[in-house]
Amino acid sequence: MDTTIKIDAETRDKLAALAEARNMSMRALIEEFAATALTPAQLRERAERTDAFLAAEFGHRVGEDEADTLRDRMRRAQNASRGTAA
Repeated sequence: MDTTIKIDAETRDKLAALAEARNMSMRALIEEFAATALTPAQLRERAERTDAFLAAEFGHRVGEDEADTLRDRMRRAQNASRGTAA
């Protein structure tokens, strides 16, 4: 079943440019995004699995403060690799 998604022209043009750069249609680009993007429930489940793995393999549970610190470090590293401000 096909559907229409209403977006502004600027967003449409950006999606078209991204699709063209990847040699794919906008439909394929959006389908790829939908297939690879994680929902909040999937993110929580992944975090729970990671926490269980760390506890089982290393005897360590990551607390909220430590998780916040690690997330901040990862964001800064990602921004640095992209050359953007934190």
